[in-house]
Amino acid sequence: MLLGGCASMQDATGVATQQDLLQLRTDVTVAQQRAQRALGEAEAALAQAQRRERERDTETEQRVAALAQRVEALTASLTTLSNQLDELNSKLDTASRQPRAGTPPTSAPRTAVPAPPTATPSTSTTPSTTPAPQDSTTPTAPPAPPPVASRPTTNALQPQDIYQAAYLDFSKGSYALAIAGFREFLRRFPDQPLAGAAQYWIGEAHIALARGYANAGQAPQATEALEQAVQEFRKVLANYPRSDKAPASLYREALALLELKQTDAAQQRLQYLVETFPQSEESVLARERLAALRSN
Repeated sequence: MLLGGCASMQDATGVATQQDLLQLRTDVTVAQQRAQRALGEAEAALAQAQRRERERDTETEQRVAALAQRVEALTASLTTLSNQLDELNSKLDTASRQPRAGTPPTSAPRTAVPAPPTATPSTSTTPSTTPAPQDSTTPTAPPAPPPVASRPTTNALQPQDIYQAAYLDFSKGSYALAIAGFREFLRRFPDQPLAGAAQYWIGEAHIALARGYANAGQAPQATEALEQAVQEFRKVLANYPRSDKAPASLYREALALLELKQTDAAQQRLQYLVETFPQSEESVLARERLAALRSN
């Protein structure tokens, strides 16, 4: 009896131990599967993160390359502009030396007297008008140097030279060069009749730059260029209210404001255009634009 009881206890103990081992194996298998699943998910997340990082690196490289191209283009534009200014300065120096070496003091007053009436209507520059009375009233030779010094400013370097060079750059699509050229024109000849037009074309150049940025997908730069265009157009009316480009500047300013989503400000500028320049061609366009905005 005792031996039989011991045998039955061993059997029971042995069966319990095998069940524990089976359960343990099952638990280990489940744990391994979970670990493998977690490892797969981690590897997939890592691969996705690496892919995103590569995409970001590629996008960054593209942006850096685009910026590098812009810098190179601007550098080339500035170099070309510097060369143009150097050429103009050399022409000015050459012209300033030629009258002094080639014309005698006694004949300079006689040739300078008829020059101011023909130069002032076309260029409207003050240096050519101030020395003329001195030449016409002076009986002796000492006052002869003033007209010789003033002639290079009206004859050697004409305002139309700088204006036409800047407009040529604009027509070629070199808008940065055009802006620099028109600014140089305004710096040298702020009271010239073409000054208002030069200021207007600066605004148009910024509009063209904004379009280029927009086509390239560079929205912040496009917005900045439009805002600058608005400021440049406003300078036409502020500094040159009698310019022929004043109505066009108002209209183009309003269009730029519309592109900037500033509808109220655009309507105000259009209304001001209609009231201030009712006979201009732009006022007709402004009325049509106002009617369309109000209907919406």
